[in-house]
Amino acid sequence: MIKTLYTRMVLVYLAAVIFGLVVAFLIMGLIFSERLNAQLREDMTLVAQDLIETYEATDNVDFNMYMLNRKLARPFFIRVYDEAGKEALYGYTDVETRKVITPQEIAQVLRGDEVWNESSMDVSVLGYPVKFQGHSYAMFLQPATNKSDRLLSSYLNISLINALIIGSVFILVAGRYLVKPIKRMTRAARRMAKGDFNIGFDWKFRKDELGELAQSFTEMAGELKQMERMRQDFVSNVSHEIQSPLTSIAGFSKLLREKAMSEEERRQYLEIIQTEAERLSRLSENLLKLASLESEHHPFHPSTYALDEQLRSVIVATEPIWSAKKLELDLTLPTAKIYADADQLSQVWMNLIANSLKFTPEGGMVRVRLLPGTDRIQVRIGDTGIGISEEDQARIFDRFYKADRARNREKSGSGLGLAIVKKIVDLHNGTIEVRSKPGQGTVFTVTLPSFSGKRHASDKK
Repeated sequence: MIKTLYTRMVLVYLAAVIFGLVVAFLIMGLIFSERLNAQLREDMTLVAQDLIETYEATDNVDFNMYMLNRKLARPFFIRVYDEAGKEALYGYTDVETRKVITPQEIAQVLRGDEVWNESSMDVSVLGYPVKFQGHSYAMFLQPATNKSDRLLSSYLNISLINALIIGSVFILVAGRYLVKPIKRMTRAARRMAKGDFNIGFDWKFRKDELGELAQSFTEMAGELKQMERMRQDFVSNVSHEIQSPLTSIAGFSKLLREKAMSEEERRQYLEIIQTEAERLSRLSENLLKLASLESEHHPFHPSTYALDEQLRSVIVATEPIWSAKKLELDLTLPTAKIYADADQLSQVWMNLIANSLKFTPEGGMVRVRLLPGTDRIQVRIGDTGIGISEEDQARIFDRFYKADRARNREKSGSGLGLAIVKKIVDLHNGTIEVRSKPGQGTVFTVTLPSFSGKRHASDKK
């Protein structure tokens, strides 16, 4: 069984060459055989006429001596039959195949008719009637394959064989050139299957399909390497986020069981346990939410509703936060309708507004502006908070990424909120951008199609 691509390429090439030669000979034979035979008959007829007319112009030279000395007769094997059936041979008599002349053909030519037998070019025979000195003769001409013809045929055959051999050697070398990079990519794929993504093919000199494949392979390895790094970071972050509250819960539970303490200390420890338990609950809820959003079967229930009213509701719901911090709210909320999933977008606004309130110091300002358009709606949520560095802005929507790692645990959250926001906006065929400078506040801009829900629904179908 042929398993290697290299062997298949060589065999396919040889089969193609041989098949091509056979088909070419057959086609050439079909196209030119009839034409060549017609031309051969015409040429042989002219030779026969020339032999006869020239002899008639001689002064009764002996016919036998005449035929033996005529050079025109040498490329042919000529047989002449008299009325008694006696045969005389002239021209090139050392032919490999002598066409059998039947008595019926001899009789037909003696009666004055031409006979043409074209079984093949080498043994085609022309029977031509001859009359002189009151007697009838039958002259039969057959092309003679002489030594030069045989040498030419051998030369052509050897040339074809040499072409086949040289071509085979070339395809053997070229096949290795083509198959070698595929083998390298196969070995690289096996390394990737074992978790080694440090793979690169610097084949810029190759501009063919294999070069494009190698470039795509390198890009794929890089993407997989990044995904593996993200997976490891994700596992590490989840483990850390889970381990921290569990450690607190276990530690304070042990203190409650073993240590004699006042009621105030006991209440303080219980509040810490409750806070950490709520953190675990929120983390679990956010992980499930993110996993659901990334699945193909996440529920999506769009409807037409007033976006300005939804933003007002979120701001009212967060009143305890901005009231306690004495924050100033600057709201620009003109009437605007949108067709989208209200529950999902409510979570977007809640996350963004809550973040602005959380990281804006007392006495600061939070701005919420709604900018409706003909085919899009834009929501800008800005603050005068601590801001985000340019380096952190590039990864602010990654899972578990926390821009300010110096924040206390109560403020820092799980690092999943903005990842969820980004995913919900993507599901609505929208975009989200962040513009910020450290110490000068942050502005999140969400742009949504006015009918994003309908577009999303049509995409689902």
